[in-house]
This record gives sequence, C-alpha cells and structure tokens, in this order.
Amino acid sequence: MGILNPCYLKRRARKWWPYIVVLVFLIIGYYKGLFSQLSSYSSDSYEEEPRAILKEVKLMRSVIKRYSIPETEYSDVLLPTIYVISPTYARPHQKAELTRLKNVFLHIPALHWILVEDASHKSQLVSDFLKLSDITFTHLHHSTPDDWKLKDKDPNWRKPRGVLQRNAGIKWLREKFLYDSNPRGVVYFADDDNTYSIELFKEMRETQTVSVWPVGLVGGVMVERPQVSIDDQTKSHVTGWLTGWKPNRPFATDMAGFAVNLSFLLKKSKAEFSLTSKIGYLESDFLEKLITMDQLEPKAKLCTKVYVWHTRTEKPNMKDEERLRNAGKPTDEGIEV
Repeated sequence: MGILNPCYLKRRARKWWPYIVVLVFLIIGYYKGLFSQLSSYSSDSYEEEPRAILKEVKLMRSVIKRYSIPETEYSDVLLPTIYVISPTYARPHQKAELTRLKNVFLHIPALHWILVEDASHKSQLVSDFLKLSDITFTHLHHSTPDDWKLKDKDPNWRKPRGVLQRNAGIKWLREKFLYDSNPRGVVYFADDDNTYSIELFKEMRETQTVSVWPVGLVGGVMVERPQVSIDDQTKSHVTGWLTGWKPNRPFATDMAGFAVNLSFLLKKSKAEFSLTSKIGYLESDFLEKLITMDQLEPKAKLCTKVYVWHTRTEKPNMKDEERLRNAGKPTDEGIEV
C-alpha cells in the first residue's frame, strides 16, 4: 500500500524530474538537428547518396570475390542478373522438360527466366506452371509461321528452331532497359531440353562481352569446345573450335555454349537470330553481329570442363493414347501431365 501513498509519489517525482527534463531536451535537440540537416540538403546531396551506396556495394562485391563467398550466402542485389531466354512449344513432355529446368533454376540466385511459347497465345499449362515456380519470370509468346515449322518426319536440323522466340526475348530486354544506358546482367539462351549444371551459371555470371565453354553430346561427338591458348602475359584467347561438323564456321558453337553481357548485347541494335541462316550457322551468324574471336572470354577452366549437355528427351510413344482417345477414354482427362 505504501507505494500508492501521495507523499511517497511526491518524493519520487522530486527525485526523478531533473532526469526527465534532461531527456526531453535531448529528444528536442535530436529532432531539431535532424530537421535542419534535411532542410539543408541540396540536389547534389541527394545525388551523392546513391553514389555512396554504389560504392559500398562495389566494395562488398570485391570482398565476396576475394574470399570466394558462395553465391547462396549473399543477397541477389549484389549479383548481375542472369536473364535466361527459353523457347518452348506444346508437346506431351513439355511440362516434364520445364520442371527439370525449373529445378536447376531454383538453385541459382538473381535469375530471371524469360519463357517464350511458340504459340498464338499463352497456354494455361505454362501460365500456371510459372506462377507456381517460385522463380522470377516473364511469360511471352510468339508463333512461328507454318512454313518455318518442322514437319513430323523432319530431322531436327532441317529448319532453325526457336528463332523468333529468342528474338522476342531480346526485344523484351531492349524495351525493359530502353532508358538504362548500362544495365548489369548476362543473357543466356537455354533450350528446354538440355541438361544444365549449377556451375555453368556461376561461370557465366561475370561475363563482360561474350563468354564461351564446351557443350557435351552435340554434333555427333562427345564434346564440342573452343580451343584456347595462353600468351606470355597469362591471358587466354580462343583460337578456334574443336568440332565434328564444319569446324571452320566463324563461331562453331552450340546455342548452349555461350552467354552475352546484357549491356554489350543491347548496344548492338542489329543483333538477333535469323530464320534465313544456313543449316548449322544460326549461332555463328548471331555472334558475328556481336563480337570478334579475340574478344571471347573462355570459361569453365579455360574450356576444360563440361557443365552443359545437349540432351534430348525421347519422344513418347502415344499409340495407345490415340487408341483410347478414339474410344472416348483419354487417360489425361481431368489431370494435367
């Protein structure tokens, strides 16, 4: 009961009021100084703030690089974004292929997936798939004219595939960064049927021009790869290509075998893929619009490691499915495959 006694309360107040007054003055002084500092900011001050932040970010990047801190241990904001452009088209195993690709991308920080359907409109299957993917994505569509599509019995090399879809992805990037003179990032063209290792994306992350590396199981050989030499200054150069098919192409690489710096690509306004490229020259014609051999950056330990394979899923046999559909008993009724 003594603590509620008025006399007790008065004594406590006389003891603490000087401290309370000092605290009030300190608070007033703090906010007064803060407001005067804000009011004295000029436009130059506001410009200095982003510069200071960028300086800190660059310092953090250098520390990360110096001490080999794993990518998963730091924020995406410190990394150049990898923009992966993937053409895709409707087929029985499309979702299976995209799921395999997604499962790799989920391990890659700062990745933006640009998935482009070869169709007149976006499909519900791909739309729902991307919404549930937990990946930053852009969903586009661009239909290939019938004259340029492969027929059922055509070999895969008969006509170029994914040309207009890759160009649609490039166009999206040009529009997105129209007012950004020097965007940070890397562009990679990943077909949805290849096999990719996580190490590949770590290799391409710091690409300054065009980086290249070996591709396994392509062109009738175990591996197609750039040939690399090292000069007296320990600087590496790509000098040619070891391939089984037309090694004299200016850039005898597969679509999976190179990545392009985003800013470098956007500055080349005419750089895109062409439907009229000769068989096997789609990649070479594109790279000729971008770069010369001496500017290439060999990755994957000077092109001695394979981090991507040109695999292809076997086309499923749908003979019994067709029979059941004709009988009005489709196996996928009410379920998405």
